[in-house]
Amino acid sequence: MVDTLARPSEVAEFALAGLSTRARIWLLTVASLGVLLVISSMVALNTAIPDMATAMSASQTQLTRVVDCYTLVLACLLLPAGALGDRYGRRGAMLVGLAVFGAASVVPAIWSNPEIVILARAVAGVGAALIMPATLSLITAAHPKDQRNKAVGIWAGVAGAGAVVGMLGSGALLHFWSWHSIFWAFAGVALTLFVLTLTIASSKEADAKPLDWRGAFVIGGAVAALVFGILEAPARGWTHPLVLGSIGAGLALSVAFGFVEVRQRYPLLDVRLFTVPAFATGAATITVFFISMFGYMFLLMQYMQLILGYSPTKTAFALSPILGPMLVLSLLSFWYLPRFGLRAVVFSGLMLIALGLVCLLGVKLGSPYWRAAWPMLVLSTGIGLCTAPTTSVIMTTVPDDKQGVASAVNDATREIGAALGIALAGSMLAANYPKILAPKLIGFPRQVSDAASTSVGQALEVARRLGPAGARLAEVSKVAFIDAMGSSLLVLAVLVAASAVLIGLWAPGRDDRQLRLVCALGARRAQGRHRA
Repeated sequence: MVDTLARPSEVAEFALAGLSTRARIWLLTVASLGVLLVISSMVALNTAIPDMATAMSASQTQLTRVVDCYTLVLACLLLPAGALGDRYGRRGAMLVGLAVFGAASVVPAIWSNPEIVILARAVAGVGAALIMPATLSLITAAHPKDQRNKAVGIWAGVAGAGAVVGMLGSGALLHFWSWHSIFWAFAGVALTLFVLTLTIASSKEADAKPLDWRGAFVIGGAVAALVFGILEAPARGWTHPLVLGSIGAGLALSVAFGFVEVRQRYPLLDVRLFTVPAFATGAATITVFFISMFGYMFLLMQYMQLILGYSPTKTAFALSPILGPMLVLSLLSFWYLPRFGLRAVVFSGLMLIALGLVCLLGVKLGSPYWRAAWPMLVLSTGIGLCTAPTTSVIMTTVPDDKQGVASAVNDATREIGAALGIALAGSMLAANYPKILAPKLIGFPRQVSDAASTSVGQALEVARRLGPAGARLAEVSKVAFIDAMGSSLLVLAVLVAASAVLIGLWAPGRDDRQLRLVCALGARRAQGRHRA
């Protein structure tokens, strides 16, 4: 097998080597808008779920699949989609992805059938899988090495803003039109980006190798099984046979993928890259801070809507301060990363995330908005420190002709981390809330207690119909939710802090000696194979 840890003497920049500064800025703009569309589409439908449930008479299971199937398909196809872009053209992959995404978005706007909407969202996930890795690999291939960190920082900042932008956009649309308008907006943006993508340069491998279809099927199955098990955990419980079986199958297939790849002449992904400290640090850190970020947002969105009484649109605006430190620090990563080194940056960022989670524990019933807002800024500062540097080290560790695959690894860790964060936070909240609430329901009828123990949303709905006793039920339910949220936040904080220590011990320091040593050893192994 060719040793991809050794840098190739000729990089695949043939189509982009002569680009002007203006052309690079334009390419960066179009690619960043592409990833913004993919990320915002992951969360935009959350604001429309109540309207969709009424209009389609959909069950809770169907509504969950409408949201989850997009993420599931996107996650399991990222690596093979990134490899296709490397081999046959990254702009072409983005164009095909935009066409598929746009066409799939038109279908739910016309036909309001739950099964059709679920299928259309799955197809949209196929398109998104082609778009997402192509956006980052186009950027890194177009920029010289001394400019890549700036460009990657912009891409990472835009990607990090995608969730809030999706909520703001969908909230604005729902204020004026029905939920169908969200899908029309998806289709319109995809069509616009398709036209804009035609104006940028492409890139691909200088010498296209055969696609490793065996590895693609194995890793696709591994990610699909793992993400499916994680997504099902909050509803079924972590000990449910389907959840344990899916996660176990995903882990087993991941191990099998490693054995398959080391035997391939042209592997989909050289799994030995995970022994490179910088690459492994980047992948692990992205997974951890996406676990914390999406778990945190899952809890805080419910707190703002159910406890503070905010509308979905107001919730999106209330969460928007998280964008400030994240965007600024992503743009400045080219300055602070070389000065402080990956180890210091990652450790500091993760510890700030843990601190932000802990600071939110002081929220009480009746606390004003600012009491939840300032810990958000602490957490956002930590996320901003980690976002661009971890993406940069993943992309710079991998040879230039494998940028699509490197981008797919970066994207897959985000998807898995996001799914795991929501699952962990949701499971802990669902387990702790009824336990905390139970002693406070003494005196209420059994039927009321059973309904209130299901969720705080259900408790508030029962309280509105209960008459004078409803005020006490609403109060104890809200207090129980805040206490359960605090328990979940504490577990997330401990997880992130422990990860900060472990990752910090493994991460390369400012002189990057570990990374240079591994690359040098890889080069010597490759030379030995060529002599043989």
